[in-house]
Amino acid sequence: MLFTNQDLKNFIEKKVNVDSEKVKKYRKQVNNLRDNLTDYIKENPDFGLVKMLHSGSVRKGTAISTLNDMDVAVYVKPDKVANYTEEQVLSYMKDGLVKVYKRHNMTEDQFSPGKHCLKVSFKGSGLDVDVVPVIPTGEPNDMGHLIAQDTGERVLTSIPLHLSFIQSRKASNPNYATMVRVTKWWRNKNDFKMKSFLIEMIWAHIADTEGISDDIVTALQQFFRYIVNTELKDPIIFEDNYKKSEVILVEGGVNIFDPVNPENNLGNSLDYIKLERILDEADEALGYLSLAMQASTKNVAEASLKQIFGTSFSL
Repeated sequence: MLFTNQDLKNFIEKKVNVDSEKVKKYRKQVNNLRDNLTDYIKENPDFGLVKMLHSGSVRKGTAISTLNDMDVAVYVKPDKVANYTEEQVLSYMKDGLVKVYKRHNMTEDQFSPGKHCLKVSFKGSGLDVDVVPVIPTGEPNDMGHLIAQDTGERVLTSIPLHLSFIQSRKASNPNYATMVRVTKWWRNKNDFKMKSFLIEMIWAHIADTEGISDDIVTALQQFFRYIVNTELKDPIIFEDNYKKSEVILVEGGVNIFDPVNPENNLGNSLDYIKLERILDEADEALGYLSLAMQASTKNVAEASLKQIFGTSFSL
């Protein structure tokens, strides 16, 4: 080949990976949010908000350089929002957070309710923090119900168990986080819908069944071939936190299950159009990867890889 694994690593380091100083600054702001809430709760034990947990790609180590927001979850006491609608839960959480952070020179206009989360905007850094309400169930591992972005339904989840799941795959497959980042970059540059959570689960399945190659080209082939060969029709079920017998498969559909909740099938978010686009994009990417590997000139190899990684790619 006219390019090396190191060439791809250099591109990932330069373009794909988020700057470490940016991550430190963002983490500090999120930690301040969390610590200030913790202090307020200690002073006001009857307050309706319980705790804040850092979630999302930065916490998982899979953030990419286009990062401009971070995700956290705020746990809301169930009795405070019993029978509340989604909009009312968000409004209740907003009122609580405004009460907490007005002591720290934040104003109400920095808290903007969206459809499924509350956006907290920092004026200095330009960072947005998406705050998702979680209603705890009282079970271990901070189990609770969040409001799903695509359906608006309340979905059972556990942030600590999700983080533990990802960490175990990273520990056994050192290339896991890198390949999740690269695949998210590919999705963004080719502008199609494929949830980051879905990408993480496909890579986790590859990690569990065949192992993720340390070579980036080989690993990309693993991912694209898996999608093309299975058309995402093979069930993906993890038994870290439940048994396969607890899952109800959708006949003829996509069955990729949340590793924490056996009732949460990520395949439900893929309609025919989204699925076909993912299959087409993976097939094209596999073809361009083959062209790059077989190219007779460096320019042809680079042009082929640009089709996967975007115009910022260079050898």
